[in-house]
Amino acid sequence: MTPSTRYTLHATRLDTPISSLSKLSKEHVTGLKRLNLNTIQDLLFYFPVRYADANEVSSIENLEVGSTVTLYGIMEKVSVRRSFKGHIPMTEARIRDNSGLIRAIWFNQAYIGKMYPEETRVKISGKVQSDGKGFFLSNPQIEKAPLITPESEESLFGGKSDGEFLTPIYRETSGVSSLFLLHLIKRAVTLGVLDNISDPIPSHTISKLHLPKLKDAFIYIHFPKNENLTIAARKRFAFEEIFYLQIKQHIEKAEANHSLAYPIKITKEHLQDFVSSFNFKPTKAQLESIDSILKDLSKKNPMGRLLEGDVGSGKTFVAACASYAVIQNDTKDTPLQVGYMAPTEILAKQHFESFIKFFEGTDISIGFLTSGGCKKFPSKTDPNTYTDISRAQLLKWVSEGKINIVIGTHALIQKSVEWKDLALVIIDEQHRFGVKQRKSLAHKKGDKKKELPHLLSMTATPIPRTLALSIFGDLDLSVIDEMPVGRKKIITEIVPSLHREKVYKHIKEELEKGRQVYVICPRIEEPDDEERAKKTIRSVKEEANRLSENIFPEYVIDIVHSKMKADEKGEVMLAFKNKEINILVATSVVEVGVDIPNATVMIIEGAEKFGLAQLHQLRGRVGRSSEQSYCYIFTESTNEQTLNRLNVLTKAKNGFELAEMDMMQRGIGTLFDGKQWGVSDLAMEAIKNPKLVEVARQEAKEIIENDLSLENFPKLKEKLKEKQEVHME
Repeated sequence: MTPSTRYTLHATRLDTPISSLSKLSKEHVTGLKRLNLNTIQDLLFYFPVRYADANEVSSIENLEVGSTVTLYGIMEKVSVRRSFKGHIPMTEARIRDNSGLIRAIWFNQAYIGKMYPEETRVKISGKVQSDGKGFFLSNPQIEKAPLITPESEESLFGGKSDGEFLTPIYRETSGVSSLFLLHLIKRAVTLGVLDNISDPIPSHTISKLHLPKLKDAFIYIHFPKNENLTIAARKRFAFEEIFYLQIKQHIEKAEANHSLAYPIKITKEHLQDFVSSFNFKPTKAQLESIDSILKDLSKKNPMGRLLEGDVGSGKTFVAACASYAVIQNDTKDTPLQVGYMAPTEILAKQHFESFIKFFEGTDISIGFLTSGGCKKFPSKTDPNTYTDISRAQLLKWVSEGKINIVIGTHALIQKSVEWKDLALVIIDEQHRFGVKQRKSLAHKKGDKKKELPHLLSMTATPIPRTLALSIFGDLDLSVIDEMPVGRKKIITEIVPSLHREKVYKHIKEELEKGRQVYVICPRIEEPDDEERAKKTIRSVKEEANRLSENIFPEYVIDIVHSKMKADEKGEVMLAFKNKEINILVATSVVEVGVDIPNATVMIIEGAEKFGLAQLHQLRGRVGRSSEQSYCYIFTESTNEQTLNRLNVLTKAKNGFELAEMDMMQRGIGTLFDGKQWGVSDLAMEAIKNPKLVEVARQEAKEIIENDLSLENFPKLKEKLKEKQEVHME
């Protein structure tokens, strides 16, 4: 969870450095920094990844040869000596718990004897072995455990441990063990860090939903007596994150509704003439989305709508229809303007060329603006093509309203871009674009206009409705859940290693037809010798070399991955689009990208490393034309559960069904990176609970409807402000 609130305490403050709790070694300081733990507050919000109960801690009297065990005990008879004719330094000791003794030997680790002298309480983990002297542990992991010997230590709840005490297990790093983190947290609580902590969630919400108070939740999550307490604490913190997100979104939606927009008036007949001018018939889902957008555009309040649909479902066409409606608006003498922003230059160029086809034969002008150059359609000399123009000229025409649609990258939101009448902003695969961004885009310093542009945000990632409501709660939702007529279903096969040659033979047949191929690998760099020996994970670089030298030597093969510079990736993708590359070996960086209709085959190596939704996204890069396309899922796994999960990919009806299943199986992280949203991992997982999301939405809605400025909830207001500051850093 992203820590953000600064609570002032009488004894210890949450913003107090961790170094105030305990003397830290250089290893501790480095490790804590690596875990991004700096203050006591960071510690409190560093939640356990799991809990170990008494069953996970072995007793010496019950050990069995070959078992891997964790023991808590006391060091005895510690000696440092040399063995094997004096060549190898070693430490030997006995570990004693309440049930017995076991020997432990550390070869080439004489320092163990100095670091862990006799009577040191330790936690050791290793594999039980046996010789003529009995059981022993060879080179076990060891760490000091001054706080925990389960048979005798007191818990925070007072008295002796009752056997139900769960030991929290934290994510560790070199120099910082789980036990050391528990020691620091226990020290902070003992010093009274929770005594005067204030709870940002309104008391009536806490009472209504039977949630633990903040102080209790911290105790329950770090020092639980039983599993029910950990569940209650996690529920509270999960609700808290979703609740803050919903409060923020309801505030944004209220602010948008209090703003004026350009009311767009266009007759359905007029738009129907535009739609019917194309040589394809829109799907029912496309027409329903267009209808919803037109209704929103006709209102005085600014539209905020999310359009989601699978790769190739026709979202760009829907965006073109919305743009046409805005430009043909009957309420102004001069045409209104549309800004269309894409995440990459090559994708922006693709949308630019698509819009040229859509608006061919109309008098609508289209500009292209990126850091790499500017273009305008139609050209003055040839109305059927576009021409390069200077940046200064394009910006002048945009400010005068002579360019109707401008398509580009983040260059669109630079201060130098001034619009005459920007009425619609279309955002492609950009996760957040709120009211403030729209205001800054539409209005410049000294501008007295009050209109706020309508917003159409689009994503090709199939998002389960629960997740969409949580992350895009300030937007209305339209879904295109069917593919255009004429598209053939992509033939998808799960391929065991034994059948590789058969697949390669088919790929050669496709290449001979002039088709192109994607090969997706889970990693960029070559694996180490052990991984290569096991043939576990294929890398982009190694696989490209292997295919080029041994399988397809007569074809042009290139690579693209996330560590390449943006212009390098753009050059490779453009060459692939122009058919200069036959086979593109890539990471999942191509998951959202340029349209290559000529690519008809995709191989996905190490498919078990990807989520179902991501596999579906990747597969969507082929099947972009009327030609039959193929997706071969290669896996080295023989695990039945893994194979069953992958087989779902061959059966699911659409990406939304897959995304729902993937979310339930693997979690939200397979669809979105929570850090992009300022949402904790815990909250991302909690979004799987529709009831919890709906309760959070309803509570937030009631508060904002009655108190938009949160004057009656100062703690909540301060919390939101600080979370926003942390997210902006």
